[in-house]
Amino acid sequence: MKTHVPVPVTVLGASLALLIVVGCVAAAIRYVGDDTDETSACRESVQAGEAKVRTERWDPPEELPGVGDYPEIRWQVRAMGDPCTRAPGPTEWAYQGVVTLRPQDARRLAQRYGFAAHLPPSPGPADAWPALVPFLPAQPRWLHSTVYDEASPSTRWRVAFLDVERRTLFFVLRDH
Repeated sequence: MKTHVPVPVTVLGASLALLIVVGCVAAAIRYVGDDTDETSACRESVQAGEAKVRTERWDPPEELPGVGDYPEIRWQVRAMGDPCTRAPGPTEWAYQGVVTLRPQDARRLAQRYGFAAHLPPSPGPADAWPALVPFLPAQPRWLHSTVYDEASPSTRWRVAFLDVERRTLFFVLRDH
């Protein structure tokens, strides 16, 4: 007569857990391997979007307080991570732009937010993305204001530089 030897529950539980892990890893490898065309297409789309210099008005306008009814804007967006990955979590974005202001708005902006001389080497317009450089003044006199950078609403991290004489605002926004 055979006697039945019970298998401890912990051995069964560990075996089941190992099977689940192995199954998940195999499925993930197969899943990732199947979408290389999709990932390549995504990356090409992101690169094209990052290269584009946009001229649409900034939305929401509250993110650039005090700029008034500006006649012209040029801006770009870049991903701070890989938006094409399947890893969970948000992708953060960075924005840079050059706004041509009306003369009265440039003066009002400087007064209202206390813009003062910008002292390099802290980050500034010298770090502008190459496609935006042609829209910056040739010999700028940049002013900076921490008050403006921190003004409400601050849905994004903001830093801005103003050249009142040339009616130009250079801005950097980042998701946070």
